[in-house]
Amino acid sequence: MDPDHLTAIDGLSRFRPRASNGLYFALGHGLVVTALTVGIGAALSEHVEPFAPWLLILIGAINLWKLIRRSRIVASTKRPVILQPFLLGMLLAAGFETSSQLSVFLLASHSSPFLLGAAFTLGMVLTDGLDGYLAASTQWRAVDGQLNAQVASQALGLVVVLFSFGLGGAELMGLDTDHFALQLGLVLFVFVIATRIWGRTNVRFAAAEQILGRLGLCPIRN
Repeated sequence: MDPDHLTAIDGLSRFRPRASNGLYFALGHGLVVTALTVGIGAALSEHVEPFAPWLLILIGAINLWKLIRRSRIVASTKRPVILQPFLLGMLLAAGFETSSQLSVFLLASHSSPFLLGAAFTLGMVLTDGLDGYLAASTQWRAVDGQLNAQVASQALGLVVVLFSFGLGGAELMGLDTDHFALQLGLVLFVFVIATRIWGRTNVRFAAAEQILGRLGLCPIRN
């Protein structure tokens, strides 16, 4: 539930809405964390680290551009898309030492690093896989004209932009966010999942519609 995971997956779903995004992101991320836990790839990780915050900021910038232009999601192509979320997960694992990763590294001295890596990956497959599935389905429902899904998509787009710039900027400035990253991730996860579930219903949330409507991000319903 690391906030950078949720931000990256939700941001990716806006311009590549595939239900498998979260799954492949988790597998790529887990592969790198497991390799680092057993002592492989530390030197490569040091070279990747400076680019990871910029990657997150790039995701935020693309999402901001799409929000401003209110771009429609194009139909997915038949080209393989495994590589992009898989690589994104690998790059963020190499570039961000989150509190959850540090916990795995500390526990590795008292347990099997392969077992810890597998458990870490399984946890991400469950949480990030669920987020990726709901993210893609929300985007497609928005394209089909379901108004709740459109509001949810635009609201979460704003969240992605804020967190992409915030987390990426904090990393570039060397700010320590580990002491509140877990709480932030839990709150963000609950908010994201609840918003996506609401987007699949017909229950109206007039306040959100009015705010986004005044920002020009979605139509105001009468």
